[in-house]
Amino acid sequence: MSTALRAPRAPLWRDRNFRLLWLGESVSQVGTVITTVAMPLVAIQTLHASTFQVAVLESAVWLPWLLVGLLAGAWVDRVRRRRLMLVCHALSCLLLASVPLAWWAGVLSVGHLLVVALGLGVCSVFAMTAYEVLLPTVVGQDDLAEANAKVRGSESSAQVLGPGLGGLLVQVFGPVMGLLADAVSFAACALCLARVTVRETPDTGSRRRGDLLREVWDGLRFTLRDPYFRPISLYLATANLATGALGAIVVVFLVREVGVDAASVGALLSAGGIGGVVGAMLARRVIRAMGSARGLLFGELVAMPFTLMMPLTTSGLGVLFFVASTFMFNAGVTVSNVIIGSFRQSYCPRHLLGRVTASGRFLGYGALPIGAVLAGALATATGLRTGAWVICVAQALCVLALVLSPIRRHRDLPSEPAGVH
Repeated sequence: MSTALRAPRAPLWRDRNFRLLWLGESVSQVGTVITTVAMPLVAIQTLHASTFQVAVLESAVWLPWLLVGLLAGAWVDRVRRRRLMLVCHALSCLLLASVPLAWWAGVLSVGHLLVVALGLGVCSVFAMTAYEVLLPTVVGQDDLAEANAKVRGSESSAQVLGPGLGGLLVQVFGPVMGLLADAVSFAACALCLARVTVRETPDTGSRRRGDLLREVWDGLRFTLRDPYFRPISLYLATANLATGALGAIVVVFLVREVGVDAASVGALLSAGGIGGVVGAMLARRVIRAMGSARGLLFGELVAMPFTLMMPLTTSGLGVLFFVASTFMFNAGVTVSNVIIGSFRQSYCPRHLLGRVTASGRFLGYGALPIGAVLAGALATATGLRTGAWVICVAQALCVLALVLSPIRRHRDLPSEPAGVH
């Protein structure tokens, strides 16, 4: 590690480039969370979609990770990430703005929402992968844990503010207006990102036909063979299968099974989201006290048992089961997400970072649409509450992938692969 990185640094929030990147991502996250509330409510309240149609719509946002996720990683390693993110944010803004325009014109349909969700998913694949590679360029390695904690904290804050704001917008102006708010948030994020000035070093070497597929395989092979990435990827794939399933039916569950209105849906999701803020605030303390490997296991072992409280949710005071479940789940998972993100950015060889990030997310996020479709079928066949029980039990068992891995034998995760100096 260079002397410059070991030297004392000013507080990270004083770094202009990081501050702009952080602000833009924070604004965008609020808009995105508003959409997670508004999009299914547009389908449910405006278009009267079925439970299965809502589940398919939810899955469409994540389906591109299966379709183009691996190729995105190789592509990100070749290009300037900031420019790619700007293009993705602009396209996302236009896609979201098309929904209120179609509604005002009287031509909005579930098919239109599906196309928008798929387009947003494709943009998200490239933008999120590019962000993971861009961040280590903006901040030094010693600041990655703090930077990831701040960004995760913003994401968790968005989980608090976004659903409530989304529910309020839906209640006052109708569900379509929530999507327009997200379009504005992407425009604001692009403005912040345009002012970030960093020196990027994309791989611009000459290539032959077939090199893209070889590069994709290099990233996937590293992920599947590494003794730390392999169990982490297995955990993320299985956990996200359950997360995608639960996310696909949670709004329908609250509206049709518990009987809450749109504003209450937002408030409940916001209350649970406070746990993520707490987790982000505690992440660095957990790492210092326990080490990164033990902190990762601690976060997950705190989170997973509480997911079993969610299906107990009923009307009245019974909604406290939902709040407690999502609060503790979000707190624990946020701690582990900070650790996993920082570990990937510091441990992975820099020239493979885009591909390894995309490979992990292909396995993890690619499970989300599968889970969403399975949840739609399960809830249709067994009912919403029974389906929620099956999903939550499966999610709680996913932590075994980490507990039974070599990670449990270490206090800290390594800073580089074995044999790399």
